[in-house]
Amino acid sequence: MIRGGYLGDLHYVNSVRVNRGRVQPDVDVFWDLAHHDLSILDFILPEGCRPTTVTAQGTDPLGIGRACLGYLTLRLAGSVIAHTHISWLHPTKIRTTVVGGSMGTLVWDDLHPTHRLLMYPRGAELAESDEAVAAGSQGERIPVALPAPETEPLGGVVAEFAASIREGRAPLSDAGAELRVLAVLEASARSLEGNGVPLSIESRRYPDAQ
Repeated sequence: MIRGGYLGDLHYVNSVRVNRGRVQPDVDVFWDLAHHDLSILDFILPEGCRPTTVTAQGTDPLGIGRACLGYLTLRLAGSVIAHTHISWLHPTKIRTTVVGGSMGTLVWDDLHPTHRLLMYPRGAELAESDEAVAAGSQGERIPVALPAPETEPLGGVVAEFAASIREGRAPLSDAGAELRVLAVLEASARSLEGNGVPLSIESRRYPDAQ
């Protein structure tokens, strides 16, 4: 839907991946959780809309020497911005991704039992007065539930990998995608060490197999 232009011009992506999770002994919360959302972002973004800079902010309220909750802000090509909230300390589990555009907004809620994917038509509007807002049609903002077939995630990963071998093609998540995610994580680590200074993301290329 994003690549097909249903959302119009892309404005922002916002994701949340929090719960009261297991504190890892060897990595911080960014390396433990953020790579999932960065992989999703890498997959859904249209061509020419890649992260260029990242700002990472985190805190260690447990005093373990590693960030236990944090925020990533990525500037993408153009005026698009992406934001990710990750935490081991949140009292409830939340897994959401919101993609907003000029013509609509997609909301994915991985934990919703009946409709995980909602489409909210239209974007923000500029109103000249409060009366114009009151006169606007609120019915046009009613979300539409979109079909999202239930699948077993790990089974889907294995099936896609096997299909790529049979068909002689690169898998959907290939080495190039992984290197792009690693580049963001590495820049995020440097930004975190620099107290949240924005840093450029250095692209890394994977040599073609001979």
